[in-house]
Amino acid sequence: MFNSSKKTTPLKLDTSFLNGKTNKDFKDKEKKRELQKISRKKVQEFSAAWLQRLNNPTEILREKMTLFWTNHFVCESKNILFVESYNNVLRKNALGNFGDFTKIVSKEPAMLGYLNNKQNKKKSPNENFARELMELFTLGQDHYTEKDIKESARSFTGYSYQFKGEFFFREKHHDEKEKTFFGKTGNFNGDDIIDIILEKKQCARFISEKIYTYFVNESINKNHVDDMVDVLYKDYNIENLMRFVLLSKWFYDDENIGTKIKSPIEFLVGINTIVPYKIENPKQVILLQRLLGQILMKPPNVAGWKTGRNWIDSNTIVTRLRLPSVLLNNAEIAYSEKGDEETIITNFKKRKLRKKAYVKVSEDWSSFEENYKNESNKDLVHQIITSEVNKGTVEMLERNLQLSKRDFVVQLMSLPEYQLC
Repeated sequence: MFNSSKKTTPLKLDTSFLNGKTNKDFKDKEKKRELQKISRKKVQEFSAAWLQRLNNPTEILREKMTLFWTNHFVCESKNILFVESYNNVLRKNALGNFGDFTKIVSKEPAMLGYLNNKQNKKKSPNENFARELMELFTLGQDHYTEKDIKESARSFTGYSYQFKGEFFFREKHHDEKEKTFFGKTGNFNGDDIIDIILEKKQCARFISEKIYTYFVNESINKNHVDDMVDVLYKDYNIENLMRFVLLSKWFYDDENIGTKIKSPIEFLVGINTIVPYKIENPKQVILLQRLLGQILMKPPNVAGWKTGRNWIDSNTIVTRLRLPSVLLNNAEIAYSEKGDEETIITNFKKRKLRKKAYVKVSEDWSSFEENYKNESNKDLVHQIITSEVNKGTVEMLERNLQLSKRDFVVQLMSLPEYQLC
């Protein structure tokens, strides 16, 4: 995994509709409206392309880490150039140096716009980015004061970008007076603030806990995290930390297997790993993500998606249990026209306000049959399900062992136990 993830393959879309366009085009209301409409559509296409990349990764660990960082350095933009740049910054730095990574993120146009740092000027400091930098990106709550936020915000004044997103430092808007931050005094800029934050071991702990929660177990083992902190704090090398985690014996302990509820994206990708499929219509890719509660490129707020048990409610569990049949057996999907209380139902006559549709999917059953040709249906149970299987479920599966391998694997992926990894 590490060797295959040494390189970075950027994810790119055709953005030629912006060729030759300048700031003047956005001063014309009609042109601006049309260009923004195209850009929003391109962002949806990018979301679908990213899911396709996750389904067929060559740099598998780098792509997994990119997905992790998107829910850490949370950001949203309707500008396709900014979206593309930001997503590829996450991808490029996913296994690099955390300090450098944070500095690069602070200068990205998508982040400058999302957390209002473009409006951060010495005469009227905007504290949004400075606050979230510490609370959500580096230290966590209660590890800084309001004064630290104000002094940090002053240090980040003058950050801006040009029309196509190139970082631009506006010196006349930067506060050059001395600031005092975490007990240190100087004429700090944004990079200086990040360097001072990195000196605090709490930063290494905050990142280690997040990685442990995401990759190992939501119940934190303090001893394991302490060891991770020691590794990360040395030089903030993310790849070294991930090597330590993935090569630790405790990573493979029974207590850490089958304890995590798959995120919607992990769930969709997991099905594809077993039976490769392609959703033909990009709009339906977005629809499925919306029904499951996680749309790539569209976080719910600056804190990102709440994970774990928050992924599951009465609507999403029905969708999840039905989804393998929708994708692989041409089952029907139904959803609300208004977008509320989305679910998959079987009796359409009772729900007049609901739309129904088939998801247009091309499935590669031949790959599945080749990969699992030497496995019996009984063998598949323990290959597909990582968690302990409920006694009643075992009995039900034993009664269905005579099913075709295709039908049996769809049944396996429709179990509650398949929601865990």
